[in-house]
Amino acid sequence: MSLFEDTNPRALKDLLAEIHSRTMVLPDFQRDFVWEPSATQELIVSIASNYPAGSLLRVRDAKRVFAAREFEGAPRLDGQKHTFLVLDGQQRLTSLYQAFYGVGEHRYYLDLNKLLDGNDFEEAIFHVRASTKWVKAHEEFDLQAKELTLPLSVLKGGAGGFLEWLLQVTNPMPSAERTRMLDGLTKINNQWIKIIDDYHFPVVTLSDKTEPDALCTIFETLNRTGVKLSVFELLTARFWPQNINLRELWETALKAHPIIQDFEVDPYYLLQCISLAGRKAPSCKRSDVLNLAASDIKTWWEPVASGLAAGLTILRDDCKVMLPKWLPYQTMLPPLAAVLAKAGMPKTAAAGAQRENLKRWFWCAVFGQAYESSPNSKAAKDVSELVAWFEGGQAPESVRNLRFDPKALRDVTPRQRSIYRGVIFLILGTGNGARDFHTQAVITGNLMNEQGIDDHHIFPDDFLLKKKGITPARARDCVLNRTLIDRTTNQMISNRAPSDYMAEIRDTPGFPLEAVLDSHCLPKGEMSPFWTDDYEAFLAWRQNRLWDEIKWVTGLREAADLEADEREVA
Repeated sequence: MSLFEDTNPRALKDLLAEIHSRTMVLPDFQRDFVWEPSATQELIVSIASNYPAGSLLRVRDAKRVFAAREFEGAPRLDGQKHTFLVLDGQQRLTSLYQAFYGVGEHRYYLDLNKLLDGNDFEEAIFHVRASTKWVKAHEEFDLQAKELTLPLSVLKGGAGGFLEWLLQVTNPMPSAERTRMLDGLTKINNQWIKIIDDYHFPVVTLSDKTEPDALCTIFETLNRTGVKLSVFELLTARFWPQNINLRELWETALKAHPIIQDFEVDPYYLLQCISLAGRKAPSCKRSDVLNLAASDIKTWWEPVASGLAAGLTILRDDCKVMLPKWLPYQTMLPPLAAVLAKAGMPKTAAAGAQRENLKRWFWCAVFGQAYESSPNSKAAKDVSELVAWFEGGQAPESVRNLRFDPKALRDVTPRQRSIYRGVIFLILGTGNGARDFHTQAVITGNLMNEQGIDDHHIFPDDFLLKKKGITPARARDCVLNRTLIDRTTNQMISNRAPSDYMAEIRDTPGFPLEAVLDSHCLPKGEMSPFWTDDYEAFLAWRQNRLWDEIKWVTGLREAADLEADEREVA
């Protein structure tokens, strides 16, 4: 008897409709949705380009062996009878469902002006947090039409939704303008929208005769062969007969320590914490986590959950890592939490000394890019060395051997996430805190979400390219030319010269421009290179200023000569 019912391709829009109707659901022990919005965006670009995006595996669930739940963001099951249980493809399907149905924490859009100008789809798609005022405003069709900003949710039913939307946009236009716009939007429909509308996933459907043992074997086989099935779910199933419900423990930990949920921590990292804390020789490789015993969970779950919360609090309050997107590496969390679980928090001044040591370790690991490769091995080494440091031993190797060349800041772009992100939240923590260019309020995580504050160019990219002739992208995009700017101010800046837009801000009655500039580690005063639009002088000034801040938090005293001496800006 064959396990396979069929292996036919299924249209994306039909699969998403099955999620919405709750015809297709998930096993309850599957992990939660964990993708970052950038990953969702990359998947949508692949689909719009008609690239393969992997296959899906599901089973016709007649036996009802496993408890089921709806996809995150879909209507609640509430007794609804489902037909299919998805075994592989949850993350992809959830990300696409949320994007095309306009649910979840982010909303996805197409900038049709960019497509009309001939840009690629990748340049036109963007996402915004659902809680922002910008998203709320763009629920109004009139604003969408004015800016030619298409919510991806318009496409949930296929190309027909786009055709209705574009007719609504073009009908009020004068005849000649309407004809031009219809031609342009029709080209977009043919080039991109129809591809999304007709996209099919290969879907393997197992028959309703598939036995539970076979399903479990399939799960484990997929896990061993590299398909992204979570260790957390496998251990949930393994520990269930021993009266340990990992999912329930996780939900309890999130309620007891909300900061863990705020930072969107994957529960797998907590299991790694237990592996690091509970072994005589710390280790957190995948095989180590899979071999955890029930006694390890019972002994260490609560201490490492508390340690994780305490570590995240230090990062947020002292290091100004205010949002999960600014964590240089999630893989730094297990050693941080494990050390705090093992050492505890003394009720003496030693607790303050430990905190200072952990902060220095964090900054040195960030600017030394210590977790760029082999993070599990690095975590095990750091746990042992940090515990010894707390007990009066020497500092960890990542602290002792840190070398940094401030000239590297001229080449650090968002792709070098550790140093790039480190500089951004280092700026947030200088003085009394970086202040918003719009309201001059001290920037916090809540303010970043509410005001759409993100990292943007100080000397606008288009200005540097077209007016200054600076062609290397890294010279324009480097972290020296970046700071946190709210959406309103960034739109005001556009492609204007600093001498132009800074003057407008300066001339606003009562606005303390110099104090705001200083809070962002930016040059102020009459001799500031902003007033002469001198980009090279600006880079040199800010490199020196940020180097001073890096020395302060890492304990470095001298620059290492790691970069080439000659740096061309133009």
